[in-house]
Amino acid sequence: MGNKFLYNRISEEFGNQRIRDTGVPCSISNNLSSRFKMRRYQREAFARFMLYFENDFPGKAEPLHLLFNMATGSGKTLMMAGLILYLYEKGYRNFLFFVNSKNIIEKTKDNFLNPVSSKYLFNKEIYLNDRCIEVMQVDNFEGINKSDINICFTTIQGLHSDLENVKENSLTYEDFADKKTVLLADEAHHLNARTKSEMEREKNWENTVERVFKSNEANLLLEFTATHDYEKPAMIDKYHDKVIYRYDLRNFRADCFSKEIILVESALTLQQRILQAILLSYYKQRIASKYNIQLKPVILFKAQKTIAQSKQIKNDFHNIVDGLTGKKIEELKKSEIKTVRRAFRFFAEDNISSDQLAQRLKSEFREEHCLSVNDDKEKSNYQVKLNTLEDRDNQIRAIFAVQKLNEGWDVLNLFDIVRCYETRDFGDKKTEKTTVSEAQLIGRGARYFPFVTEGNDDKFRRKFDSVINYELRVLEELHYHSIKDHRYISELRDALTKEGLMDKDVVECDLKLKPKFKKTKFYEEGVIWLNEKKVRDYQSVRSFKDMNIAQQVHEHIVASGRGREVAIMKNRKTSSIYNGNEQTMWVSDIGKNIVLAAIARNPFFRFSSLKRYFPHISSIHDFITSKSYLGGLEISFRGNKQLEAEDKLNACTTLLSKIEKEIRSKHTDHEGTRYFNKKEKIKSIFKDKQLKISKDRLKEDDQTKSIVANENWYAFDADYGTSEEKSLVQMMYSWIRKSQQKYEEIYLLRNEKHFKIYNFFDGKAFQPDFVLHLKKKNGKTINFQLFIEPKGEHLLEHDRWKEKFLKEIKHKSRVVGETDNYRLIGLPFFNKRKEREFIDALDRSLEDEAA
Repeated sequence: MGNKFLYNRISEEFGNQRIRDTGVPCSISNNLSSRFKMRRYQREAFARFMLYFENDFPGKAEPLHLLFNMATGSGKTLMMAGLILYLYEKGYRNFLFFVNSKNIIEKTKDNFLNPVSSKYLFNKEIYLNDRCIEVMQVDNFEGINKSDINICFTTIQGLHSDLENVKENSLTYEDFADKKTVLLADEAHHLNARTKSEMEREKNWENTVERVFKSNEANLLLEFTATHDYEKPAMIDKYHDKVIYRYDLRNFRADCFSKEIILVESALTLQQRILQAILLSYYKQRIASKYNIQLKPVILFKAQKTIAQSKQIKNDFHNIVDGLTGKKIEELKKSEIKTVRRAFRFFAEDNISSDQLAQRLKSEFREEHCLSVNDDKEKSNYQVKLNTLEDRDNQIRAIFAVQKLNEGWDVLNLFDIVRCYETRDFGDKKTEKTTVSEAQLIGRGARYFPFVTEGNDDKFRRKFDSVINYELRVLEELHYHSIKDHRYISELRDALTKEGLMDKDVVECDLKLKPKFKKTKFYEEGVIWLNEKKVRDYQSVRSFKDMNIAQQVHEHIVASGRGREVAIMKNRKTSSIYNGNEQTMWVSDIGKNIVLAAIARNPFFRFSSLKRYFPHISSIHDFITSKSYLGGLEISFRGNKQLEAEDKLNACTTLLSKIEKEIRSKHTDHEGTRYFNKKEKIKSIFKDKQLKISKDRLKEDDQTKSIVANENWYAFDADYGTSEEKSLVQMMYSWIRKSQQKYEEIYLLRNEKHFKIYNFFDGKAFQPDFVLHLKKKNGKTINFQLFIEPKGEHLLEHDRWKEKFLKEIKHKSRVVGETDNYRLIGLPFFNKRKEREFIDALDRSLEDEAA
């Protein structure tokens, strides 16, 4: 196996498809707060852990020691909460949470223990193993309630001290010898003292943790860190068999879950940089208000080394704000920074004068709205304010700090960081260390502030990556204000690129519609038909069958006296029978009191919840007895003993759990309308745009470049697409040359976030890369609107839902308008390797619709 990392070996052992198909148990999804919608990568992390935990695996050793390498802001604490719920069901009751910083301890306690906190991770009621359980904080694991989740919170230092210096009510090594325990280590890179200094091997924090961990073979040590070193040989040797999941900052940002970093370098004095930052902060607040987004942006003013420096900066800040005038704001209008210019244009359009701006900034950034967190005493006093910056009643707008916020600070509404010093450290290692530290601080501030827009309700991801001049884009950016020092900026940019926070070799490009195209009748009068997203209506659901819950016989083994569901057999319509080894019964014949007891164990089956999915049930009795619901299901009891009430109760409980899982997997809050009744003018949808493009995309091959430049049917003046998209343009060139005699109009338009359509099943937004317009006259005029999506080999499987949706458009959609001469067609994915298949599908679709 060599030093191949565990996450790679898990992919090889189980296969990516099995990992994707491994669902998150209801014990997790039902009991985590609904405020935290589980993301794809979190589901994958859970799936990998469960597959590894529950199955034999080459080289797997006990006690189990695993590491989750997940980016800052990716929800590591939510992962811990989910794993606690899962492991509780596996018999664990004792959880030891430890970390390097006392600050993180206090924040985490709030997340796990305080139901009124906006960041509380669990539902108010937690149901596990058919009972409501509590999450309890404990000092040790003696005398605990074995039906609770018992969590002991400590620091690495505190754990080491308690275990080495025994005192009353503290943890002891004996606590762990006879009790299986889950050790949860946050910011786990601090554990690795041994790999840094072999000389302190005998008595360091890491050895303390290891002794606790190895005191019981059933223990688990689960480490979580955003920063793991994959280059040091010592770390590779130690962790290659422990890193179960890797989702680092590069992946996190690439999946659009973070803000984009904008380096604002300006030849301004510190006072002017401060003023520029508060001006942009207020601009972001006003933009949010314009779109009904509740946002109070926060600024961090970062001192270099000492608390005294930070206090002086804070004092200077208040003097600047108190002395602010319209004249001083006017001076900033000379700025060359694009965002500052956009801000002043916005204020002018909003009729806000410089004098009014000065008064508003004085009010927004007055002293009581500012917070200093420079020493442990300050941090303790203002901990609540610091960890609730997003809350509506928290008025803090500016934070002043030196180093205290480099770890453990979870804030979403930080939009500006001001580097309040102009000097640089010298010496290669010193410079590198300082710059990397600044890059990591920027990474903490890059957490995305969630918001939705009309037509895009994916609130946790960036929405305007490729559209630079879109007004709301500024709410997806973190501005880092610093001196204009080319060497420093170059070093910082390199550090940010290495951390995965910034792209290398990205340029801004203009994408424009051709002037000739803008003169066409199609541009002036043509339309595009789109569908809309709506709240899913369950009025048509009158049975399990309508939700695709098959009415099958469910097998339940009772030979041991304890039941478990092991299989689903094919449909068998039988009455109650007993042949010595098998007895099959309708659920409605089991006994109403037993079925009610099973329902009482699962809060999902409360009547109010059931009415949401099955609006036509009149009562729980109706749900139990009706052949359309539970009454239409059978359970086959297989075993060598007479059935008892407990067997029936266990069978009903497992059956209900399976039904719940099926309903949840098929339930969606939204759906896309089958009617494409949203009629939009081409000229109102397709606009000139400014895009951010990697330099690789600019390397157009001569053939595509020639087609784009010379062919009137290609609407834009450039093609910045992938190689697969450029291959499509070349294929269309050949196809159009052969087919153009059949059509009066042919136009291919690139969709750079110009429009969306919505998946019929769940309303998920989809932006096909191209739309092809064809106008054919054959007795009567027919306008074809074809949605086309090129797709590289590596994405074919991942985006399969999009292809399914495209194919459904042809058969399941209708254009609703004043005419019936429009035909909508969605084509299968275009892939260069399967070009012939795509052309055949294109020709066949047009022939079918024209017939």
